[in-house]
Amino acid sequence: MDRLAMRSAGIPFNAKLTVVWIVIFAVLAFLLSLIDFDWGWIGDNWTYIAKGLPYTIIIAAGAIVLAIVMALLGALGRLSRNPIPFGVAGFYTSFFRGTPLIVQLFLIYLALPQIGQAISPRMGNLLTLQAVQAGILGLGLNYGAYMTEIFRAGIQSVGHGQAEAADALGFTYPQKMRRVILPQAVRVIIPPTGNEFIAMMKDSALVGLLGITAQQAEIFRRAQLAGREAFKPLEAFLVAATVYWVLTTIFSYFQGRLERRLSRGYVRAAATPAAKPKMFSAGGAGGTGGGGTMVSVPGELEGGAGVTPEEAERAAKGRKAPDPEPGSGP
Repeated sequence: MDRLAMRSAGIPFNAKLTVVWIVIFAVLAFLLSLIDFDWGWIGDNWTYIAKGLPYTIIIAAGAIVLAIVMALLGALGRLSRNPIPFGVAGFYTSFFRGTPLIVQLFLIYLALPQIGQAISPRMGNLLTLQAVQAGILGLGLNYGAYMTEIFRAGIQSVGHGQAEAADALGFTYPQKMRRVILPQAVRVIIPPTGNEFIAMMKDSALVGLLGITAQQAEIFRRAQLAGREAFKPLEAFLVAATVYWVLTTIFSYFQGRLERRLSRGYVRAAATPAAKPKMFSAGGAGGTGGGGTMVSVPGELEGGAGVTPEEAERAAKGRKAPDPEPGSGP
């Protein structure tokens, strides 16, 4: 590996990366050629599977909105000194982070109606959710529990001096959080939140296990239905995987651009070299003899204009003009 790295040192990194990707795709194409794929079926049905893309995005978008709200409330509860919100937030994060997501989805979809029916028939009808609604609720609650720590870390990343300054100005706690703390914490919160949204789009495939109708089916559910009908599960799931891959690649690209834009304020320039002080002799009564003192002046910075010795001596003598040269009088 070291010899190969030395021999290829003159080749640009992007060129070598392109070669690696080409080799990977060539290997995948070779492996796929060994399987008797029905490419005609893929060409006829990939559009049907891709039509589940809007429902995947709708589920993920609705769930991320709910997750942001729950994460903010959970983070404020975890930072509170009141035992009630602290305990509720602790239970929320412990339960939804300690149980599988698929179990939570089925509990919301199947258990909530039974609980509501036990309370009252009207409550049972209210808690009877469709598969898409239950999926959005389950994904939002689950991801909100994980994002609680993201929001808590973002809030705590703001300096204590900011909160103290807001308290000194007489801000209430809601005003302090809304006008001072949260606007600064957004820079830290948004990048990992984008990563959670990308992961949520992939986990939206679990909603299809709740029995979504064909009209509201997302990508995975449509691939499951189409592959089961034609006995082409491998082709169907390959198309679904490709659609998910393209979708996450697009969102990852915009996620990277957003991170670079938000990090502009944190990029620091290189430190300026420290100036070396220069010592000059400043004598009393305009001379450099007895009674003289040493004056320290800033030295010349690297690459910049410094202080000349003549200017330093004039500054030490009280900005006294230089003596005229012999024969230059009026």
